[in-house]
Amino acid sequence: MADIEDERVRNALATDLTIDIITTGARSGLPRETEIWFTRVDGEIYICGTPAEDGGVGPRFPRDWLANMKAHPEFIFRLKESVVAELPARAVIVTDAQERRRVYSAPEAGWYLEQTGSLDRLVADAPLVRVEFV
Repeated sequence: MADIEDERVRNALATDLTIDIITTGARSGLPRETEIWFTRVDGEIYICGTPAEDGGVGPRFPRDWLANMKAHPEFIFRLKESVVAELPARAVIVTDAQERRRVYSAPEAGWYLEQTGSLDRLVADAPLVRVEFV
């Protein structure tokens, strides 16, 4: 496992976008690997999503990775762009409407707003996980 204090890791957390998350299956208990984006807002790392699975304006769609994190919050945050490193992490599912609105209205999360066209819909229905490194 990598160290969050490593300069290369800190730089990757500041510049990269695409990671793999390795969660534990909610029902199976088996490791599940998912490629996903992350973003930084106010010094915190978040895994965001859109309500529709395809990123469009369609109906809300449940995500297996989110169900896995709800059942088993500990996961591996794998950097893979500028550096390859596995960081043990804990998922905090963000339900607070103020935090959700702050994150989804931040410029760093602008892509999600462009895809859905509605900040209110993102706040109400989009997956949002704050990452805590352990």
